Amino acid sequence: MSKKSFINRNVILTGCTSFFTDVSSEMIYPLLQAFVSVVLASRTALIGPVLGIIEGVAESTSSLLKVFSGYYSDRIRKRKLPTISGYSLSAAAKVLLFFASSSWWFVLLARFFDRVGKGVRSAPRDALISESTPPDMQGRAFGLQRAMDFAGAALGVLVLYFLCLKFIDRASGTIADLAGFYTMFVVSIVPAALGVLFLFFVKEPAADAVTSGKQRPKPNLDFRRYDRTLQVFFLVQAIFTLGNSSNQFLLLRSMNLGFALPATVLMYFIYNLSTTALSSVFGTLADKIGFKKVLVAGYMLYGIVYAAFGFISRENAWLLWVFWPLYGAYAAMTEGVEKAFVAKLAPTESKATAIGFSHTIVGIGLLPASVIAGALFAVQPALPFIFGAITSIAAIIILGGWVKEKTDR
Repeated sequence: MSKKSFINRNVILTGCTSFFTDVSSEMIYPLLQAFVSVVLASRTALIGPVLGIIEGVAESTSSLLKVFSGYYSDRIRKRKLPTISGYSLSAAAKVLLFFASSSWWFVLLARFFDRVGKGVRSAPRDALISESTPPDMQGRAFGLQRAMDFAGAALGVLVLYFLCLKFIDRASGTIADLAGFYTMFVVSIVPAALGVLFLFFVKEPAADAVTSGKQRPKPNLDFRRYDRTLQVFFLVQAIFTLGNSSNQFLLLRSMNLGFALPATVLMYFIYNLSTTALSSVFGTLADKIGFKKVLVAGYMLYGIVYAAFGFISRENAWLLWVFWPLYGAYAAMTEGVEKAFVAKLAPTESKATAIGFSHTIVGIGLLPASVIAGALFAVQPALPFIFGAITSIAAIIILGGWVKEKTDR
């Protein structure tokens, strides 16, 4: 097999883990806003703010942990063990959802520990993928990993869609019985456990792929010593994230515009399907034309989609069937490409640390982003999306004008 067509077995195995983990996660994630709505049925004014707190705390925790997990992985020169530990914790965290009928705090705890697991695993896993892949195929490798990630998400959402049809309350357009939610939570644990098993067949990168020996430099936790371009890109990510609130608000907005839960879940499935189909395409394209061009286009598409979610009315709500797959195209253009871009700019001895920094910079903005979105949604459901469109414009200006992409490391 030629080098150009070669993808390391580690990429395939971690992709399989992502696939089954996302089958599990996406059987639950689209339900959370409906589940919280049932738990808080007597206090509907709290739904938006509570979702903002849950998602802000959960995602911020995940991202803030990634730099330390990446640093630890660089220090011990191990990628496999932190990755297995993180995925295992996320699988176990789902059990806490069964106690949520007594309080929404258990939803918060379940999301918190699920995201702690993600925080532990993400940077070591991404470093493992980068170190297992030739330099001219980084975009393709991360694109493939994200494609398998979203393929699992698409399958999970599809399974959820048919389960929703079984448990849906026709009068309210949602699931009104907590037993229906619990059934789906039980089913979701199976693929989560299966995903962890694939990681035991992953091999640590070859010795020459990771700096080794007594002379190896320590990983760098000093943000100021990173490449100037990487520093500016971190700033772009922070500004963009401030308006990039949780997808729970897109789901909530869809139901707010008149769609029942099964239709909303189906739109979310189309979003995942779109991302699955396009992630490898845009990852390969980024290898050819440069990461920056693809990212600028992705951020522009995000701004258009969020503006549409803000200005669409109930009369033309059918347009969401168009903008959900466009939102999937945005994800395909940015999520894997951002990781590959950071990996390209990062020092070899600090690859996992730099990737962790990238996630942490994003995490700093996630809590205020979701809290702001929750507060804005309580005032007017369109406002979080208009705000997100504005912050994307600011990110595009800085990315286009001040981030210089290098052709060589």
